[in-house]
Amino acid sequence: MLSQKTRYAIRALQHLADRYRQGPVPLNEIATRQNIPAKFLTVILSELSREGLVATQRGRDGGYWLALAPVDVSYGDIVRLTRGSLALTPCASRFAHESCTNCLPESECRLHRIMLRVRDETAKVLDGISLVSLLDGKKKSRKQPMGFWHYRIRGIRTPSAIWMMTSPVCNRRESSSQ
Repeated sequence: MLSQKTRYAIRALQHLADRYRQGPVPLNEIATRQNIPAKFLTVILSELSREGLVATQRGRDGGYWLALAPVDVSYGDIVRLTRGSLALTPCASRFAHESCTNCLPESECRLHRIMLRVRDETAKVLDGISLVSLLDGKKKSRKQPMGFWHYRIRGIRTPSAIWMMTSPVCNRRESSSQ
């Protein structure tokens, strides 16, 4: 089950995707239209800003906006950022793996193998649907499930660093220096 924080983050990011490239969106607008408590929304958007998914501007004309194109943000990215993992059990987590307490060794546990499969199938579905996928009512899936999270797990957190990794100009420079 998704936490309330994850559901709020998804709704806030959907709102920002709807307003992509229209300038900063005030916190009050997001909170009111998405029925999210303003204080909780502030905490959520601050976390997403630290991760490089949302950009902010203070002041009278300030607000929040997506730091990446909506097509580059998958629902899998959002769940991982807010929940930590797509796995239903700690032993099935890819990046926060922990052995289950009061359980069989993983090599003998059939539930462990099932949870690995559930995690992988969930990732396949959520990573294949971006924020832009359902904007016009039609499901558009991403050709490559390598959005924001793909670069984040490599330790790169800023949109400019992501642009540099995906830019043909920067990639040519890197390959010519090797």
